[in-house]
Amino acid sequence: MAKIMLVEDDPMIAEIYQKKFELAGFEVVNAVTGKEVLKYALEQKFDLILLDLVLPEMSGMDVLKELRSNVAYDSELKVIVLSNLDKTENEKKAKDLGANDFIGKTQYSPSELAIEVQRRLNEYDEQKKNKERLSNGGGAGIVCAGKKILFIEDEEIFLEMFGGKLENEGYCVEYAKNGVWGSKLATEKDFDLIITDMVMPAMGGEEIVRRLKLDDRTKNLPIIVLSASLIEEDIQPVRELGVTDFFEKTHLVPSDLARRVGEILN
Repeated sequence: MAKIMLVEDDPMIAEIYQKKFELAGFEVVNAVTGKEVLKYALEQKFDLILLDLVLPEMSGMDVLKELRSNVAYDSELKVIVLSNLDKTENEKKAKDLGANDFIGKTQYSPSELAIEVQRRLNEYDEQKKNKERLSNGGGAGIVCAGKKILFIEDEEIFLEMFGGKLENEGYCVEYAKNGVWGSKLATEKDFDLIITDMVMPAMGGEEIVRRLKLDDRTKNLPIIVLSASLIEEDIQPVRELGVTDFFEKTHLVPSDLARRVGEILN
């Protein structure tokens, strides 16, 4: 039985959703305020949080930022934003802060939403199993060599180009699409190398590197920085922090990045 936190401050709406989810087999805890969300997430184990954005005490965006930036919270916790706010304006911001998905409240009836949430939980579980199979050498012709790389990048084209090449070379690659989330993962998990873009949502590359170099756990990790340009006045402060290498990503081909990663790690 999946356990979810339903974040809804309207008691009538919360009761309707809670009944439909319980009928579908979920265990449901209702949180009314932003501070309650953070409190419950520390005290209990949840498979998913359905997070409204308009809440008393703290906005949903602020709650999401805290969940994804504070190491006290489980990094594997799934968060789906469920909101009446305009999806076009808010979906990217929510995902940049670490939301797994964004659902408009008018997209589904309460019964349909319960079905959709179960579908997405199944999808997340399958993604996790696929990643575990890949890490254990179970990918189709791809064997994870055991070297772990954190790739902090928000542009899909570069994630696919560079990340895909590194995976094909046998590396275990984990991805973060905003700087706060990347910094959190870097200090929570063990990596052999970190690759970060200079310009990232929520926290820029310079701040990411600075934090990593100040943390005893990560200060000696090799770091490759990618930048849209190599203007010396922009990159010099980051060089002085002790990064391993810089690349202009628009002029970098995946094989060259993989080759340099191999040189660093071997």
